[in-house]
Amino acid sequence: MQGQLGLEGIPGKLVRVTPAKLANWDSCPRKFRMTYLDRPTPSRSGARANATLGAVVHNALKAFFELPTAQRTPEKAVLLVRQCWKSDGFADFEQADEYRGRAQRWVAEYVERLGPGADPVAVERWVSAPVGTIIAEGRVDRIDRRDGALVVVDYKTGRRAATDEDARDSRALALYAVATRKTLRGETGRVELHHLPSGRVGAWDHDQASLDEHVRAAERSAAELQAASDTFEEGDGGRAAFPPKPGAQCAWCEFRAHCPEGQQAAPPAAPWAGLAG
Repeated sequence: MQGQLGLEGIPGKLVRVTPAKLANWDSCPRKFRMTYLDRPTPSRSGARANATLGAVVHNALKAFFELPTAQRTPEKAVLLVRQCWKSDGFADFEQADEYRGRAQRWVAEYVERLGPGADPVAVERWVSAPVGTIIAEGRVDRIDRRDGALVVVDYKTGRRAATDEDARDSRALALYAVATRKTLRGETGRVELHHLPSGRVGAWDHDQASLDEHVRAAERSAAELQAASDTFEEGDGGRAAFPPKPGAQCAWCEFRAHCPEGQQAAPPAAPWAGLAG
């Protein structure tokens, strides 16, 4: 796919997007505006325990795969979780301590399942590629090489186990696959969601047609958010391009204090409500 053509056949400007940016726009244009455009950025609510837990696990696994292969043991993984631990957003010390123990167990069991031979091509790698009318980019949790092909791996620590359908429908994973192929110059199609609490892996093997479908959806969202962003300099009139999308998700929004519609849509969720059971 080629970039859009403007006047006299001159290619239009590509819109640089990450999966998070697209997700913010699709979930709520007002949240997008407050996240990326408003200056100063409106104040946010405090930390959420599920986000803290996810960051700890990601950081521990990053540090784990940076170790020499001989040192990559489950015992070392447990130590790394302890070293990376934070308690932001938990209800109290007892809850934080419980989930620290869970995280240590999840990560130890996970690396044991992977085995000592697991040797990723890249960990926490930034990838970027122009495709169609966008530049798709972002940071991939892990990239493996299996049977000569690159595999995009994303860690999950949320309440719901990953499914193959989740992997198939994840626009983030599809865009990471497209950008990984360009950045690392290797064949890429398989994407995986690794849910550490359950040990489940949701996986999907994309072909070019399914990747193109995700790219087209991303292009539509990118065109919308760019058009709205371009109006932002118009002042109050520009803000009308960022309507709220009130719903159950407003319970979790970090900007709900600045959004009357969101406050009416759902009561606030406790900072620890998103933890895996």
